[in-house]
Amino acid sequence: MVREQTFEKLYSLKLHGLAQALEAQFKDPEMSALGFEERVAMLVDAQWLWRENRATATRLRQAHLKRAASIEDINFRHARRLDRSLMSSLASCDWVRQRHNITITGPAGIGKTYLCCALVEKACRQGFTGYYAQASKFFRQLGLAWADGSFDRLLGKLARTDVLAIDDWGLVPLTDLERRHFLEVLDDRSESRSTILTSQFPVQHWHELIGNPTLADAIVERILSNSHRIELQGETLRPVKQPASNSQEVAP
Repeated sequence: MVREQTFEKLYSLKLHGLAQALEAQFKDPEMSALGFEERVAMLVDAQWLWRENRATATRLRQAHLKRAASIEDINFRHARRLDRSLMSSLASCDWVRQRHNITITGPAGIGKTYLCCALVEKACRQGFTGYYAQASKFFRQLGLAWADGSFDRLLGKLARTDVLAIDDWGLVPLTDLERRHFLEVLDDRSESRSTILTSQFPVQHWHELIGNPTLADAIVERILSNSHRIELQGETLRPVKQPASNSQEVAP
């Protein structure tokens, strides 16, 4: 009865990790050989790990990553000029601590989105907050916030996010309002937070993509300041589907 009450109190205090570890100790006869301090230390470690795992899961969920990805699973065998030493350095997340940016450019299907998501995933696992958005949806989100009066609140949220990833930008021309919104977002984050941008277009073409020379200078300067550039080349990594013949499907 006392044991049941103890577990009820632990769960009511939201000490789920400690409660689960304590239950495991009760079921393990070998635990009786350990001293009191050792067993308490194990319980504290279990609770700490439970909270860390829960916090990490929350950060990953709130990052809205397009796909599951990890730096450890990156394919370096494909010829696309991906620098293994650079990726190893970025895996430390020092670039986030130093408020550096990352640009990833290359043709469609070369793996830009995967690298982007892998970098955000690693940052989330190291305790940083992240947010991923496809460029067209990102600018639509800014436009809706501008229309309904929640723009300043959204700006504040983006400014507090440790890693903001905007994927596949430059495919659609920016309107004047989108340029100004983009500059506001980047200005709030400049030298205080990290931003990842992926694009099919090389960095040297970004001025013309933005359109307005004055705003383009300001936007590009904020992106490229203290930035790491990943410039991919090569053929697509996506499997090519062969045309079906005789009404039968052919495996990709």
